[in-house]
Amino acid sequence: MLHIRSVWISRCLISLALLALSVSTVSAQDRRQNAPGEFDFYVLSLSWSPSYCEEASERGSQGRSQTQCGGRPFSFVVHGLWPQYEHGFPNYCQRPSPRLDRSIMSSMLDLMPAPGLIFNEWDKHGTCSGLAARAYFETIRKARSAVKIPVEYLELSEPKTVAPAEIEDAFVKVNPGLSASAIAVTCSGKRLSEVRICMNKDLQFRSCEEIDRRACRRDEVVMPPMRGG
Repeated sequence: MLHIRSVWISRCLISLALLALSVSTVSAQDRRQNAPGEFDFYVLSLSWSPSYCEEASERGSQGRSQTQCGGRPFSFVVHGLWPQYEHGFPNYCQRPSPRLDRSIMSSMLDLMPAPGLIFNEWDKHGTCSGLAARAYFETIRKARSAVKIPVEYLELSEPKTVAPAEIEDAFVKVNPGLSASAIAVTCSGKRLSEVRICMNKDLQFRSCEEIDRRACRRDEVVMPPMRGG
């Protein structure tokens, strides 16, 4: 009986110690949690639109993505520009978020061809930037214009199987100052999902180890062709 009680006490002490460590770690990481404008860098996320549209079709939800998945042959589109901490990231920094004017939404459809996505990105990420809505979306446009898409991905008319490292190398080659430590390729199943590029607040490329650790670990990914290809 004494042995059982001793084991129970030991387990309780260990649990309390782990809880204290967890609270301490969260406190250290979350000191600025969700304070607008208080972050370290951005991630520009570029989504491979044909993969998204194939997945939407498989889910039977393509109707909600008609702007993006209609007749226009989109390649890489902007998923978002996400404020990041060195460890973790803020989100939904103002509740309720300031209302996004529909004219701002409409002005972004060439880069982010899904109205629902634009509204969601403002609520979840834009409110953490510390910028007003128009300034935030202007920053997205500037960030996108700072990244050149490799020519082989601009008009992909046939399915392409490629190593994630090859995609990274192609982006690094055509973007001076971009290094492999500043870019990560993500996948959804066997398909290419996104290319994520890390930038300082002044939109210069910078390394980001935590983003890189979340990259796709497959040897190869499939890039479905562009719509109408």
